[in-house]
Formats: sequence, structure tokens, C-alpha cells
Amino acid sequence: MTVETNQLGARGEDAAAAYLDRIGMTIVDRNWRCKLGEIDIVALDGTDLVLVEVKTRRSVRRGTPEEAVSTTKQQRIVRLARSYIAEAGLRTAGVRFDVVAITVLAEDRALLRHHRAAFTVSD
Repeated sequence: MTVETNQLGARGEDAAAAYLDRIGMTIVDRNWRCKLGEIDIVALDGTDLVLVEVKTRRSVRRGTPEEAVSTTKQQRIVRLARSYIAEAGLRTAGVRFDVVAITVLAEDRALLRHHRAAFTVSD
């Protein structure tokens, strides 16, 4: 990844965190890492633990940001969620997996789409 791509991702995650905060979610953790990978945002929505994958793109030439959250990526996020919950010793009413997709329209404008319960755990 280039520095520009990393900066775009960081800006997208900042925008997503600000949006989630505005709609009343509590940000618990950002960029949580373990040997399996990284969770972009961990939040609470009431008593539900929400693991948020943020995808930011400058264009949709190679597909929408949502399309980048493949089944393989979803499975990795589920494994990461299990690790996070175990490490934190959490007991929650539920766990939800959201996707925040951001498409940059101009330097000062972007389209943000929040997909609540974008995917579920299927064991």
C-alpha cells in the first residue's frame, strides 16, 4: 500500500468514527490488532458490540467499497471478533458486523453508506 492509500484509509476511518459517534454509538476501540489482523472500529450500540469494517475508495472503477468486503474478509472479521471478545473478557447482549463504505467525490466531499448488520456469523 502506498502512503496515499494509507492516508485515504485513515481519513475514511476518522470520518466513519465521527459519523458513528454522531448517531449515538460509543467508540470503544480503533485499529485493534492481533496476529490475525485488524478491526477498524469497535463500538457499542446500546448493549450490542459492533465491529465495523471501513472501506474507502476514490472511485468505483474496480467496484464499490462494499464489494471489497468479500466472504473471505467477512470470515476473517468474525475470527478477529472472537479474539477481541475473548481478550477483552466481554459479555454483551449481541454482536453485530457493520460496514461503512465511503466513496470520495471531491477533496472535501464523500458519500458515506452505513450497512448495519452487513453480514452475520455462519458456523
